[in-house]
Amino acid sequence: MDLKAASRTLILALAAGSFAITALAQWQWVDKDGRKVFSDRSPPADIQEKNILKRPGGNHPMPAVPVSDEAAPSPAAAVSAPLRKASAPRLSGKDAQLEAKKKQAEAEEAAKRKTEEEKRTLAKADNCERAKKGLISFSSGVRISVINAKGEREFMDDNARAAETKRLQGIADSDCK
Repeated sequence: MDLKAASRTLILALAAGSFAITALAQWQWVDKDGRKVFSDRSPPADIQEKNILKRPGGNHPMPAVPVSDEAAPSPAAAVSAPLRKASAPRLSGKDAQLEAKKKQAEAEEAAKRKTEEEKRTLAKADNCERAKKGLISFSSGVRISVINAKGEREFMDDNARAAETKRLQGIADSDCK
């Protein structure tokens, strides 16, 4: 079989499969999120009449039928009984597995946020300790040296000491709360 025949066969199979799915789905409506839903069952009770696009046997509205436990209801009972669609079962509209997966994902997200917050807290504590130690060193009056770009040791002058002391004080102020 050549490529052209194989692709034609694949297209026909896909078209037949999609036709079979839509042929089985006798109900069609737009859900609250704006997505089209195809089903062999009637839509949930919270779907408005205007959002129902297709019904079994055409697009005719379903007649309202009184609901009663008796086989032949009396006219008075038929008038007082609430009216609803005959084939519309009362569904909650919630999928238990989907709800469980959502809860699990939310719990994992909360645990991840908690872990990240703990990491930030530990990093702040570490920065606080380093800044305090640096401030102690700079305020002691001991000569402090740094290594320049050439790899040579240079001693800090008063301006450099003041700038570094100010930077360390800023870190201590922000992280030591």
